Amino acid sequence: MRLPITILVFCVGALLALGLTILFSAELGDTAQYFRNQLLWCCIALPAALVAAAVPYQQLRRWWWLVLLLSVALLVLVFLKGKSINGARRWLGPKGGPYLQPSEFAKIALIIALAWYGERFRDRMRTFLHGVLIPGAGVGLVLGLVFLEPDVGTTLLMACVAATLLLTAGARLSFFLPPVVVGLVGVGLFIARDPMRSDRIHSWLNLEETRLNVGHQAFQAQVAIGAGGITGRGLGEGRQKLGWVPEHHTDFIFSVVAEELGLVGGGLVLLAYIGIIITGTWIALNAADVFGSLIAMGVTTLIGVQTFINVGVVTGTLPNKGLALPFMSYGGSSLLFMLTAVGLLLNVAREARSSGRRHPNTGSNPFSDEALSEAV
Repeated sequence: MRLPITILVFCVGALLALGLTILFSAELGDTAQYFRNQLLWCCIALPAALVAAAVPYQQLRRWWWLVLLLSVALLVLVFLKGKSINGARRWLGPKGGPYLQPSEFAKIALIIALAWYGERFRDRMRTFLHGVLIPGAGVGLVLGLVFLEPDVGTTLLMACVAATLLLTAGARLSFFLPPVVVGLVGVGLFIARDPMRSDRIHSWLNLEETRLNVGHQAFQAQVAIGAGGITGRGLGEGRQKLGWVPEHHTDFIFSVVAEELGLVGGGLVLLAYIGIIITGTWIALNAADVFGSLIAMGVTTLIGVQTFINVGVVTGTLPNKGLALPFMSYGGSSLLFMLTAVGLLLNVAREARSSGRRHPNTGSNPFSDEALSEAV
């Protein structure tokens, strides 16, 4: 297990360092505000990751309900005391900041709760009641609160993570598809009735036509990517960040990477994320128990899907949606909880290496061919 741990730490560390460098490069002026704030959050997030890696994750079996309850309470508090920005109420914190985004914590809480549930009821997951209905009620509560902020992108991201965990734990795919289809239809109707989000879909399909208004951000991001060419303009030499690409330091930071470091630099960044996904999957396959396997798979899915959505939006593959690029985008909440999630992943790997055993609670691997075939 030493090699996967080394690769994981190297990839996360490299992305974190590059993210700080790009944030410093992307500053407009000489205040370095984004860089200093992100560096401060690093000083908070790294100790949190070390704690998550050091305290045995099995302790979360006893306290999963408290973590989930705290997450729901914070999501409810957003509607009572939250700060509204651009029509969305997603943040908590004192006036002037710093602000915390409860939906980021909810991602981790949902993974821990579903990992506990998947292990506890593994032998009953093939039934509709335990495989879909009961966990669906809990997942629906959390996703509903995030959806109402409104935050459609994070809702879909968390839904993907939850679906992956439930299917991995043994839920039947045939039972799972109908509620998924109903949920997607509901989201589609919401988008169709919401002018801002329907305009984003129209802009995605007609980027040239909307490049001067709704599609400005996406169009300029693609200009930045094209301007970078193979080797890029050089670190700090990007031009699109000079007011052309809005939110270039947050959701669209990959466009700065591609312009300044080119196809080579952007490719290496994607390779680092692929390394995280491969090592995370390896850790899940070799975890000491089902609980650890599901935590590792949940964290890996979270990082992988969020990266896919972010890069897909920046490159024009997907419609515009504000999701941070893990470890690189400016944002304290995202950085704090993503590094905490990596700490949990390292914890699962450490326990597997020290125990030298697999899944003592069931005597089987939840990712075996037999287990996966039973889900269908």
